[in-house]
Formats: sequence, C-alpha cells, structure tokens
Amino acid sequence: MSSYEKRQAMVENQLKPRGIKDQRLLESFLAVPREPFVSEELKKSAYQDRPLPIGEGQTISQPYIVAYMLDKLEIAPDDKVLEVGSGCGYVLALLAELTEEVYGIERKAALAERSRQTLKQLGYDKIEIRAGDGSRGWPEKAPFAGILVSAAATRVPEELKEQLKIGGRIILPLGDGLFQRLVLITRVSSDEFSRKKLEAVRFVPLIEE
Repeated sequence: MSSYEKRQAMVENQLKPRGIKDQRLLESFLAVPREPFVSEELKKSAYQDRPLPIGEGQTISQPYIVAYMLDKLEIAPDDKVLEVGSGCGYVLALLAELTEEVYGIERKAALAERSRQTLKQLGYDKIEIRAGDGSRGWPEKAPFAGILVSAAATRVPEELKEQLKIGGRIILPLGDGLFQRLVLITRVSSDEFSRKKLEAVRFVPLIEE
C-alpha cells in the first residue's frame, strides 16, 4: 500500500467515522504524509490510531485527536495560527494546508530544528518555528485567529489568551497526570472569554519556565 493509500485509509477509517466531515480538513490529512515526521523504525506505524514517540520525551499525537482539535478551531484560509508544542512539525504542515500564516513554538531546541528541516524538505518553507516557552506565545506575531496547544497545561496561560484576536480560539488539553480534558477558549471581546469543555485526552505536559 502506498503512502497516499495509507492516508486515504486513515481518513476513511479513523477520521470520517468519528465525525470529522470538513472537506478542507480531510484534504489536508490526505496531502501531508506522516512518515517523514517519525523515526525510520516507526515509519510502518505512522498511520496507526495512536500517538507515537518522536524523541526528547515527546510524541506525535493520534491522527483523530489532531483532526478533532483542528476541526474545533475552524481555521479559515486567511487566518494567522500558532501551535504551542509543535514537536516534529506534523500539525504545522496540516495547518499550512489550511492557511498561509503558520507559526510554531517548541520547547526542545533539537525538535524545533529537526522539524524545520523536515518541513523544508516537504516544501513548507513559509512556516516559522522557534524554540522557547510556548506558554508565553509569540507576542511579536499576535494577534492570532487560532492557537492550538499540543501539550497539557494545568492552567490556561494568560499570555496566550491576550494574543487572540476578537473571535479567535484556543484549544488545549487542561489537567494534570492521568486526567486531562480538551478545552476550547473563545475571545468574545477585549476582556471577555468563553470556555467549553470537550473530550478527555492524554498529552505530554507543557513545560513552562
């Protein structure tokens, strides 16, 4: 089975049956291969319905959870988006299929550099990535229409909330240890935010300074 056929199977068997219907989002999963983002020995497992280790104590998330989080952000083609905890860069590539202005922050400098190289090799040369404390966001690039946090926080970082534009959204896993839940934060006005609890999940912890 070719890489594209494996992507088709992932979309048909893992995403669509769980309610992922947005055509642009499904097409992004068909467009981006997962194999380049994992180690040689894990390439055969790249499309399995589970997270996989990528080194430095981090993981590439289960495809469905990534799709679910992106679906809730409702990214438009002209949105500016940020991923906190960008890891191997897979989600950044998906974001780049959905919109043109994409930024990533990764705590582990080695992963940040490796993801830059992988994305460049795949032709995603407009994505900007920096190593640092993602809980502080990227104020120089704000405001963002969407912020996706790919690590579990014990609180919603105020810096990230302040870097949302009006109507913008943050999705992140909140919790500690074994129990975490995805939460969707929407900036309603300059000083008002709504919060919605979503699915239970398991992510590696967000490392703050």
